[in-house]
Amino acid sequence: MFQPVNLKAPQDLERITAAHADAVVVAAYGLILPPSALEAGRRGAFNIHASLLPRWRGAAPIQRALLAGDRESGVSIMQMDAGLDTGPVLSRHPVAITSDDDAGTLHDKLAAVGAEAIVAALADMEAGRARPVPQPASGVTYAAKIEKAETRLDWKQAAPALERAIRAFRPAPGAYGLLEGMPVKIWRARVAAGAGEPGSVLQTGDEIVIACGEKALAVSELQRAGGRRLSASQFLRGQRLAPGARFS
Repeated sequence: MFQPVNLKAPQDLERITAAHADAVVVAAYGLILPPSALEAGRRGAFNIHASLLPRWRGAAPIQRALLAGDRESGVSIMQMDAGLDTGPVLSRHPVAITSDDDAGTLHDKLAAVGAEAIVAALADMEAGRARPVPQPASGVTYAAKIEKAETRLDWKQAAPALERAIRAFRPAPGAYGLLEGMPVKIWRARVAAGAGEPGSVLQTGDEIVIACGEKALAVSELQRAGGRRLSASQFLRGQRLAPGARFS
């Protein structure tokens, strides 16, 4: 495996071309390859992309699918061209997204599917069976890189959207809120009934129920800055949190 920080250094490109590879295969790299790298493989360059193209072209397809509430993701084996995930697709492999999937579990599912899919695609290419299909012009969406500002929970949003964000940013970088000015990462939560000023604590116990713009989040696992991940009941032993307290 070769993962240069960028492909601007001549020695990085020379290393790729010097391999005299049958094919260049890219997985979760995040950079557009220059023409010399695309042409370094005898059969071309191929990307194991973690979405069903043309949906979620770009850097963060797994997180964007979870944030959007997609019920299906998948792997596309794509023949690379000069664009951003715009090349023709050799095969698509759907994978269901379950209600408890997070970025880590979905990544692992897609990685297993992708490993088998690229082997099959390369075999088809070598045997002359591969039929790359151009991507349709409709249905294109872009999975922009996740910015730190997105990981701060906005309690004015509906609880289902916040619950998806918590899963999308788990295991990294983690979604967080501010409690009395202190960042607190929220690792696990479920949508619950409840209403109140967004960010206000409605109930404490085995879960900390926090009002949202619509419904509420029942938080079961949290982490103070510099601390370890704790269950809600463990967190409350070291943090007095009465109903009416607020996450900002």
